[in-house]
Amino acid sequence: MKQRIIVEIERTGPLPFERFMELSLYDPDAGFFGSGTLKSVKAGDFLTSPEVSAMFGEAIGRLVKSEIERIGEPFRFVEVAAGSGSLLRPMLASLDRDLDVWAVEVSPSARAALAEIVLSSQVLETLDGIPAPFRGLVVANELIDNLPMAIAQRVEGEWRERWVGADRGELALIDADPRPEVSDWLERFAGPVPDGGMVEVQIRAAEWLRQAMSMVESGSIVLFDYGDTAENLLPRRQDGTLRTYRAHHLGPHPLDEPGATDITADVNFTALEAVVVEAGWEAKIWRQDDFLAELGVRERISEMRHRELELARSGDEMERLKVRTLRSEAETLIHPRGLGDFRVLVARR
Repeated sequence: MKQRIIVEIERTGPLPFERFMELSLYDPDAGFFGSGTLKSVKAGDFLTSPEVSAMFGEAIGRLVKSEIERIGEPFRFVEVAAGSGSLLRPMLASLDRDLDVWAVEVSPSARAALAEIVLSSQVLETLDGIPAPFRGLVVANELIDNLPMAIAQRVEGEWRERWVGADRGELALIDADPRPEVSDWLERFAGPVPDGGMVEVQIRAAEWLRQAMSMVESGSIVLFDYGDTAENLLPRRQDGTLRTYRAHHLGPHPLDEPGATDITADVNFTALEAVVVEAGWEAKIWRQDDFLAELGVRERISEMRHRELELARSGDEMERLKVRTLRSEAETLIHPRGLGDFRVLVARR
């Protein structure tokens, strides 16, 4: 992948960072997500909330029920970045009804796994193939942080973009004038960044959200991810939040091994909220622990604690250990210094 990027740079010139990120993550032959095996599994590179606990999918099942009560039928459920189906399986198992389900996933190996859960004709690579408009619910967990983004740095009180160039067979960040759309986003959503500070410019995320909203006639879009409001991200701006992951650990610099690592950054939820409000929808930003609590997760954890005590009294140690494991996994979803500190954007019309 690195050599292919260098060849493109030699042919067309330096690349905006979002083009570099797009190739690194989504190239069908050598991209991190576009090729190879499943990434969001224990033997892969990272775990997301649905892989950590089936309780996440069950909670989304309760959300589906409440949305059907709110807007009625027909009702469609769409999961974007659906991975191997770790959200869909427990969600569908928790529902006492048939559901029109569509899954969107860029990874071919993940799409193959999803076709065992959802009709193969309703497992797609992008949103484009889903008939619209429709009534229903769109859910995306840890999608936005992987959408290609530009990067910019504050230099002597002005913004400068950082593009990707090549020098003697190596990739390097180079200085570039900020494009108008990048400057506009920075002025609206970066905040008072100190000199030297780095900001990830998430224009592609806004474009994706606008497309999703244009497809929903009535219903909700719910996005889970790490990040925060623009104001709360300011303390993280000195070095920026761009980073890589591999084998469940922080990886090398994004330019070092493109295609072999996940490239990600904290999501600016203020910028996403603005997209929702400007479209005339209702918007609310939650913490994940609070959002899942509204969907009954804390009550389910309490029920499992009581079940553990009952099993301890009965002497059924094996079953008690099973329940204890399930409870511990569910508690991870709402840990205040872990997944519970993720943010959730709910866009509703």
